[in-house]
Amino acid sequence: MKGRKPFQAAAREAYEEAGLRGEVGKRPLGYYIYQKRLKNLDAVLCQVKVFPLQVRKQFKEFPEAHQRELRWFTPAEAAEAVSEPGLAAIIRAACRKVKATDA
Repeated sequence: MKGRKPFQAAAREAYEEAGLRGEVGKRPLGYYIYQKRLKNLDAVLCQVKVFPLQVRKQFKEFPEAHQRELRWFTPAEAAEAVSEPGLAAIIRAACRKVKATDA
């Protein structure tokens, strides 16, 4: 998003796509690369940075509410549910870090 830092863009996306507001981390947990299919059927490589978000509130109404089906997952379930292997690896690694700091 033009004019926004990456973590600010991530926070905005969380609101637009899931109605989530909270404290976003300024450092990414990691990144992955995938091929995005465009409307004209061309494909472009995209790098996605993944930022942590401590959710404080979830709104019932948000910009993409009618385009989304929302569900909450445990981190392990989320890692299994996502189709991007790179994203699944980031979720698993973040879970290991949290468990290590809890011990």
